[in-house]
Amino acid sequence: MRQTYPSLQTASTGLVVAIVGFFSSFPIVLKGLSAVGASAEEAASGLMFAALAMGLAGIGLSLWKKLPVSVAWSTPGVAFLAAAALPEAGFGGAVAGFLFAGALTVIAGLWKPLARLAASIPAPLAQAMLAGVLLPLCIVPFQAIGETPLTALPIVLTWFVFRIFSRLFAVPAAVIAAALVTLFGTGFQVPMPSSVLTSPVLVQPVVSLAAFLGIGLPLFIVTMATQNIPGIAVLKGYGFTPPPGPLFAGVGAASVVSAPFGAPATCLAAITAAMCANEDSDPDERRRYWSAVIAGVIYCIFGVFAGVITAFAGAAPPLVLGTLAGVALLGVFASSAASALEAADHREAAAITFLTTASGITIFGLGAAVWGLVIGILVQLFNQKLGR
Repeated sequence: MRQTYPSLQTASTGLVVAIVGFFSSFPIVLKGLSAVGASAEEAASGLMFAALAMGLAGIGLSLWKKLPVSVAWSTPGVAFLAAAALPEAGFGGAVAGFLFAGALTVIAGLWKPLARLAASIPAPLAQAMLAGVLLPLCIVPFQAIGETPLTALPIVLTWFVFRIFSRLFAVPAAVIAAALVTLFGTGFQVPMPSSVLTSPVLVQPVVSLAAFLGIGLPLFIVTMATQNIPGIAVLKGYGFTPPPGPLFAGVGAASVVSAPFGAPATCLAAITAAMCANEDSDPDERRRYWSAVIAGVIYCIFGVFAGVITAFAGAAPPLVLGTLAGVALLGVFASSAASALEAADHREAAAITFLTTASGITIFGLGAAVWGLVIGILVQLFNQKLGR
């Protein structure tokens, strides 16, 4: 392939991809990290390294394969963390789970049987598990409207109005509304860190079976099923021929390296991959990978200032961050719920998976997402045995 160079069109696409990819979901990352025990400093470090991991992985894989490999943090994965029970070992236990999930992704890239095993989980059940994880998060905006209408309504209404014109920018617009709510709510006295540059925090992993099975395994499954495998499919849909193994191994390695600094799973993107891979990115398909490269550079810049973003989010009035996370996940919830219940032959098992996951139960130290998937698979196997 002859040498290509970025165009103004790929540069503008990369900027839009980075803005949408970062500001549409960073509240979910912060909420997820806080839910599994991260302090404000650890959450800022985790957000920074999550952005650096997806930025550098996107740059490296796109330049290596000359493909528009858009990389993201796992939004469904951090949504799972936001709904998960606090690990007994605290944030160190969660970090051990992050490492395990990343290692499994690397293995899936290098050893095809594991990738096939992950892909063999019935899609309706994986989507039902995701919908069950998202349900408690997606009802928060409506609870907030009842409890704190002056803070929640501006965010929800901004999101609703902007989605009429542009679904891509609805959540970034809601982020701006939340920032204004925070400024007015604090009398324009938002405390900022002493340095605008984020300080890395190295977290000692606390290895345990509960961390592996309760955090790492479901994080791996939900990320593979809803991000990595669809990400490959999106690129194929636009006429590219991505090699799944090296791409899985690449994002898995990025997860392993960034996990000790508090970052959850890094994965292939789906929505932003479509933005980089279609003809709006550049008429010349040989140049489209530059959109992913430029997005990666901007992700890294955003990551460096993650401490400021985290401090601002920490000063927000109650339920502001939950409202933001909820509206950001509504589309994902609708899509996953519809996919889960669409196939009649999986509907009962998917419904049980969804309800078990949404229940929030914890048994033997394993959270509801694990039990939802296990029980759903058993019900599906039983139904198949009976010929239902």
